[in-house]
Amino acid sequence: MNPFLFIAILLGSFLLMEAVTWLTHRYVMHGFLWWLHKDHHQPPPGPLQKNDAFFLIFAIPSWLCIMLGLQYQRYGVAAVGFGIALYGLAYFMVHEVIIHQRFKWFTKSNNVYICSIRWAHKMHHKHLDKHHGESFGMLYVAKKYWDKVRADKKLKTNK
Repeated sequence: MNPFLFIAILLGSFLLMEAVTWLTHRYVMHGFLWWLHKDHHQPPPGPLQKNDAFFLIFAIPSWLCIMLGLQYQRYGVAAVGFGIALYGLAYFMVHEVIIHQRFKWFTKSNNVYICSIRWAHKMHHKHLDKHHGESFGMLYVAKKYWDKVRADKKLKTNK
């Protein structure tokens, strides 16, 4: 397979995962699998949550695509699997490290994008039940959150 096609499929899969994540978060996690996701909005004590099972739910198709794609020399399928895995890594870094700070690696960022992601996620978590949620994506941040962070930064610099 042409390496540029492999990379294009990988990147396309990565980008498509944002839509898959939004739809899954909105209609599955806040729908019929709320019982698994609920403890993410109403956390119990301790480092693990039932919600962490979604890691496996997303990792299995990635692993299967990579394994079967390589085994049967269907490199486009493997590229999809690698795209999903790359999105999983990005999700881990953004959601677990930057937003929820489960690992204290990047705790003091003042970057507008990172602050916008944190604000959007904070607005998502202000809803403790499965209804009336907002901001279900991960990497894409709606304009209203960017505007809020920029306005806050502007206020701070004018003081």
